[in-house]
Amino acid sequence: MRLPFLILFFCFTISSFGQSATTFSRKAILEDLQTLSESLKDAHYNLFAYTTEEEFEARYQNVKNSIKKDSISLLEATTIFQRLISVVNNGHTEIDFPGQSYGNYAYGGGTLFPLEIAFENGKSLVRKNFSGDESITIGSEILSINGMSMEAILSKIYPQISAERPYFKNVKIELYSFPRLYWQVFGKQDDFVVEIRTNGNIKKHTFKAVDLIDGYEMKRNEVLNAKMELKYFENSAYLNPGNFSGDEAKYQQFIDSAFTAVKKKAIQNIIIDLRNNGGGNDSFSDYLVSYIADKPFTWNSSFTLKTSKFLKNHVRQHNDTTSVFFQKILSHQDGEIYPYSFNSYQPQPKSKRFDGKVYVLINRQSHSQSAVTAAQIQDYKFGTLVGEETGDYPSLYASQFQYSLPNTGIPVKVSKGYIVRVNGNTKAEGVIPDVYIQDHLLDETDEILNGVMDMIAN
Repeated sequence: MRLPFLILFFCFTISSFGQSATTFSRKAILEDLQTLSESLKDAHYNLFAYTTEEEFEARYQNVKNSIKKDSISLLEATTIFQRLISVVNNGHTEIDFPGQSYGNYAYGGGTLFPLEIAFENGKSLVRKNFSGDESITIGSEILSINGMSMEAILSKIYPQISAERPYFKNVKIELYSFPRLYWQVFGKQDDFVVEIRTNGNIKKHTFKAVDLIDGYEMKRNEVLNAKMELKYFENSAYLNPGNFSGDEAKYQQFIDSAFTAVKKKAIQNIIIDLRNNGGGNDSFSDYLVSYIADKPFTWNSSFTLKTSKFLKNHVRQHNDTTSVFFQKILSHQDGEIYPYSFNSYQPQPKSKRFDGKVYVLINRQSHSQSAVTAAQIQDYKFGTLVGEETGDYPSLYASQFQYSLPNTGIPVKVSKGYIVRVNGNTKAEGVIPDVYIQDHLLDETDEILNGVMDMIAN
């Protein structure tokens, strides 16, 4: 039996709001909007890296002028603030999907659009079909919904998504799921007329919205599904390390036991799966890499931080100021950018580390530290990357810190640091695999793993 979807997807978002109010005054929203604008300007490492100051100010005025009602819901407030923060075009500077509002809608009998969508090669493809209309083929292209083209629909959804480029925005829509975001932007709709192209033939399909919980959430799995797993295929081992977060001792114990078992079996090839991975902390990923490294290594070539008055106030209130990391934030001048260095990480003793062929699987849903780790492995030539370009950049504005807007309590995540991949390349692109195989529809058919197995066999 599935756990309730709110536990699986929204527990952090819901608990982080801590906001009992259901509506807010126009004055409270305008004050929070100003706070958001000022805090981004003060605390972000480089606010205008992917946008201009003129574009930011124009969006601020546009959003401000759109606030006319005297009573604004939490959902409306979240949507308003997302429209401002998304113009920064930085995936790690964001306001999350409105989970609390979605949960309230769900348990109030809410309904949703019943087709999940994957975005590939400029097309919107049916990924999952919960409509009950069996004539809708998985992989068919959706052209329009209720008379609005997919291009126009995405132009309405994009302002709610923080990302460096459209490719990454589409990745995040797949991650959060199109039906959820369609509801956030267009509201509850009972009926749908959907224009779909299948094998060159265009047909209109008419169907009803489905119950959000029983008709949608209880039937699906989240896109991010990395979990610790070790299994074998003939002379190859498959290792999924899971996300780089959680109980670090338990994580290290799993990695230790996995490589011990692989070593004992004298396995010739290991396949490390970093797909559909939410990332996490470098201390986790470096421990994994230490088992395939043949020399000391780092996870970046440069890691710099920006301190600010806003960040310092936040650190004093919420962080351990005896920590060296936070002491450095407090000791530097407001607005100063300074380097933060990491010692080289040592490989495992030769008797313990894997010395066969290493393949690393990536896809567009390899996020944050998983993308950085893939680039690290590629740059040191510790393994061969197979799959598709990641949505996240390996040289990126990240090192998030989170604070809450004073009136609404809505959490805001801001990048205070800049990370450069091991080889020093700062090109605005994801991690490019050594061998390209598309993860078509992000479904159960595993084109990438099957491709690697064919490579090994041949």
